[in-house]
Amino acid sequence: MKIGINTFLTDEGISAPVLGRALEERGFESLFVAEHSHIPTSRRTPYPGGGDLPRMYYRAYDPFVALAAIASVTDRLILGTGVTLLIQRDVIHTANEVATLDQLSGGRVVFGVGVGWNREEMENHGTDPRTRGALVDEQLTALRTIWTEDEAEFHGRFIDFDPIFAWPKPVQRPHPPIFLGGGPAAAERAIKHGIGWIPLSMGDPSAIADQLAGFRDSGLPVAIIGGAPNPAVLDAYAEAGVERVTLTLDTIPEAESLRELDTLATFVEKYAA
Repeated sequence: MKIGINTFLTDEGISAPVLGRALEERGFESLFVAEHSHIPTSRRTPYPGGGDLPRMYYRAYDPFVALAAIASVTDRLILGTGVTLLIQRDVIHTANEVATLDQLSGGRVVFGVGVGWNREEMENHGTDPRTRGALVDEQLTALRTIWTEDEAEFHGRFIDFDPIFAWPKPVQRPHPPIFLGGGPAAAERAIKHGIGWIPLSMGDPSAIADQLAGFRDSGLPVAIIGGAPNPAVLDAYAEAGVERVTLTLDTIPEAESLRELDTLATFVEKYAA
């Protein structure tokens, strides 16, 4: 099982290039970064984690710019989004950004997507929260069409374009691995699209078999995000055949981040694939 890191990259935490080099030096397989374009001041949607919205949500870097900076100073580190809020994005621009990053990194991108939770944030992008599931269905299909066809076109309810030329194409063929983040509904949608699933880590090892039960028979990959450095939990995920677990690195200053990575790195060798 591969061990990576997930985090929010912001102007108040460790710099992206320093983090990338530190992860590669310590043997971590991947880095998955979160995305929020902004936080509306009039937000009514409750934070899923309960309580006040953590500070890093207000200051998140653009994931593709940050990962490009990391790509320039690393050679092996897998560069993931955990997750891109695809329903808030233009699909043609996003196809170009993902393909560009895959080209510049030599084929190291994993594209994690999600439908989000902050309704006001979605609405500011012109997205109706009530139809975001149907929207992401079309976006996922349109993205794959753009990446794999020289003259791509798509005609749907939400996404509609006549034949286009869109290069670069990704290095990875037919395209970078796609994982859909979320709970059981996301797992069902991932199976429908034939892509991977990124659920949040369970804290109780005994609950892991039930968490994955409906997805394991699909034969599609699972990558757990937000894992705690709990050997019992990690053992259970390894036994369940999970491809990757990312451990959470808090958004903290550089010196603290590096000390925390030294601690988390002890799991890398133990669970090395």
